[in-house]
Amino acid sequence: MSSETSRPTGEASCPTDETSRPAEEVSRPAATRRQVLAGSGAAVASIAFAGAFSELFAGTAAARGHSGYGPLVPDPDGLLDLPRGFRYRVLSREGEQLRSGEGRVPSNHDGMAAFAGRRGRVHLVRNHENRVTGKIPVPVVEGLTYDPMGKGGCTALELDGRNNVLGERVAIAGTAVNCAGGRTPWNTWLTCEETEDKAGTNGYTKDHGFIFEVDGADPRRTGAVPLTAMGRFQHEAIAIDPRNGIVYETEDAFEKPFGLFYRFLPDRPLGGTGSLRAGGRLEAMRVPGVPDLSAIQETGACFEGVEWVPVPDPLATGTPIRFQDFGPKGITHAQKLEGCYWGGSSVYFVSSFARSAEGSAADHHGQVWRYEPGRRRLTLVIVFGPGKDVQLPGESPDNICLAADGGLMVCEDGDGAQHVFGLTRRGEVYAMARGRQNIGTPEKPEWGEFAGVTFSPDGGTMFVNCYTPGTTFAVTGPWR
Repeated sequence: MSSETSRPTGEASCPTDETSRPAEEVSRPAATRRQVLAGSGAAVASIAFAGAFSELFAGTAAARGHSGYGPLVPDPDGLLDLPRGFRYRVLSREGEQLRSGEGRVPSNHDGMAAFAGRRGRVHLVRNHENRVTGKIPVPVVEGLTYDPMGKGGCTALELDGRNNVLGERVAIAGTAVNCAGGRTPWNTWLTCEETEDKAGTNGYTKDHGFIFEVDGADPRRTGAVPLTAMGRFQHEAIAIDPRNGIVYETEDAFEKPFGLFYRFLPDRPLGGTGSLRAGGRLEAMRVPGVPDLSAIQETGACFEGVEWVPVPDPLATGTPIRFQDFGPKGITHAQKLEGCYWGGSSVYFVSSFARSAEGSAADHHGQVWRYEPGRRRLTLVIVFGPGKDVQLPGESPDNICLAADGGLMVCEDGDGAQHVFGLTRRGEVYAMARGRQNIGTPEKPEWGEFAGVTFSPDGGTMFVNCYTPGTTFAVTGPWR
């Protein structure tokens, strides 16, 4: 959309807080992947990332001026291609024995976070997105199991300062389809169930679709208690406003009407481990005049006066939340709402893709949105363009995290070869890792997606999962 008359109701050109960015970044046009990759040894790139990249790094002290770490070097062991000077260690693979002796490492490695432990140790909490068809379930452990029929959950690894695995155990079991989540300011992990199955469905004995709190250092402190006030729906990820404890939640619903963007106002904000059990109020975002975010295609499109509407039935006892009656003005939906993180004074969330053939208002290959609570303002800051060469990175962004150098790392969840790619503050995009584990056939190759990218507390290691075959990597090297 290029003309004012084509803008949906409520859209405007947002004023830019230019004092928060160097002048060179305010005026600098967004780089395209063609420009960036052509200078780093890639043959052809076909995807343009349009938008104000510097907005993604509000409140971070970021290194600037580099465009990645060079071309990827093929891994002779056929697992993970990295730039020269970087190396990886395989920390854990599905099917191996857990060091706790509780059973085997479960399948479908997904969202993950790293927490500082005592004496320089790191606690790595990892989701397992097992459905009822999951190949290797999370082992049932007394005191840590919600529903014995659920195959999902989390495992926790304990590492020393050199990324040697000291321990690996079940952190929560009996949950279902644990996709992503997010960390709390008090250093626990909120693991999210991406399902709406109720008791009696698929053999479950309890309702699913909840968030659970997990303490990676001591899982028995948190147990297996659903945070019911935060809603029952197809959860994806969360981010917490560190100033007031408000929790933002994304919903990755698989069919129309698609998911909503939520906020949870806890009764005991920032109260520490267990405080979210005290309850609170769940609300959904309404952008006036915009029933579907996929219809917005122009970067910089801005919507003032965002509204938050109470969810009629957070437990979805009779009707899934996205189908519920939010009044005559309706509610705002979006397909494939995925990653979510807090930066500066804003929350950012990702829509991995939208397809009109599946019911979205328009097509796109990825969006990043910024919501500023203080101004009740929503802005489309990045649009990922259409991809033609699936061997190159840049389609369907999923998990996302701030990198040690102040940029972003994004996991790709699309077709063809899968990548972790970086985005710098200057709008430069580079491939950081490429998966080599072919889970398809020579005639029809398919690669396991990346998930759970996160950094160690000291910034010296990037941890990332290959979803299937479930593999957890620790990547070290000359990080800036």
